[in-house]
Amino acid sequence: MDILSIIDKKKNKQTLTRQEIDYFIDGFVKTKTIKDYQASALLMAIFINGLNKDETLNLTKAMLNSGKTIDLAKVRGVKIDKHSTGGVGDKVSLILLPICAALGLKVAKMSGKGLGHTGGTIDKLESVDFKYNLQPNDYIRLLNQVGLCISAQTQDIVPADKMLYNLRNATATVASQSMIAASIVAKKLALKTNYVFLDVKVGDGGFNKDIKAAVILSQLMLDLFKAFKRCAVVHITNMTQPLGRAIGNGIELKAAIDFLNNKAESQCVKNLIYTFVADILITTKFAKNKVIAYKMIDQVIKSKAALNKFNEWMSAQNADLNLLRSGKYFNPKYQHHICAKKTGYLEYLSTKEIGLVAFHLGAGRITKESGIDHHAGIYLNAITNEYVKRGQTIATLYSSRPIKSDTIQGFINNYKINSKPINLRPIVSKIMKN
Repeated sequence: MDILSIIDKKKNKQTLTRQEIDYFIDGFVKTKTIKDYQASALLMAIFINGLNKDETLNLTKAMLNSGKTIDLAKVRGVKIDKHSTGGVGDKVSLILLPICAALGLKVAKMSGKGLGHTGGTIDKLESVDFKYNLQPNDYIRLLNQVGLCISAQTQDIVPADKMLYNLRNATATVASQSMIAASIVAKKLALKTNYVFLDVKVGDGGFNKDIKAAVILSQLMLDLFKAFKRCAVVHITNMTQPLGRAIGNGIELKAAIDFLNNKAESQCVKNLIYTFVADILITTKFAKNKVIAYKMIDQVIKSKAALNKFNEWMSAQNADLNLLRSGKYFNPKYQHHICAKKTGYLEYLSTKEIGLVAFHLGAGRITKESGIDHHAGIYLNAITNEYVKRGQTIATLYSSRPIKSDTIQGFINNYKINSKPINLRPIVSKIMKN
């Protein structure tokens, strides 16, 4: 068996065996006999020709078995995990985790860095020097003491995903249903929680451009979880528009803290958080219905219990508390205001293009070795369907370096002013369970 034969086989649309997939993951991750350029070639062949369900299951198993798993049996209470397929302005995890923990759930999450035009939770937390490389005992300690923790893929836990994640980002092979499913499910299975809750984005700001694609990906992940006897719930949510107003890293962390201070950046963010948390509470039998669940969420926000839990969590994972308190984690050197060209109702034409503007401001990475600018990003002073007057600031671009004219023009080209509001898809389109 050799990697060239495996690449050639998938290039010619043939099915890979379990042994061939194991050989690839073992050679790329453990023995290092398979080089980046060879793995890249196979990833491109998979991206173009796809994997069937058996191949996807075998890839998930191989990735999971590339490292250790974390047994959370010693953690008291109901344990949940939450994951998003990634979007523009998606700071949901930063808000949802402390709310759920304040309500008594134990929330363990393994996250990744940003891919392409979408941001990553780890990137946002790095704005305050948050420590996310955890050892197995750290999970148990943090969950019992604080009620939540976030980690990244490590050399010990799902190392195959960490290596493939970076390579996919650097080779434009991110948007593969099978690889997205295997990546997410392998990370979730590595943490042995009772429930997994998934946020699958639909719209051009995510990787699923329409409901049909989102349902296919969701069902694929639910089937994978079922094969491993893990309870999972999928929320298919709207990414035809940026989520809220803040887009970037430090700027999204600030928006999350504001939400926990009872200052939600937009109604759509609030609707998504309340819907998502309510479904979690009902599924885990912490609440009987949505009315009760919404009251529970209100209580921990208005009492600052969720904010206090967030601060406790930051301290427990050794974030820079002085930086956090000062707010200097978002302190960009340069900014540029975009003003409305006329009066009317605002509409953003492509969420992906807005994400790419943030990317070019420095909020994303071009190669797997690239650093990012935690101060770069966008604040949407006005969002779609809000009424604006000519000359009014509709967005502010931020960066630690001078902002290029073509980046500014890229944003200007991506909005228009309408005479009346447009119809928008509901923030939650569909809920699926296994």
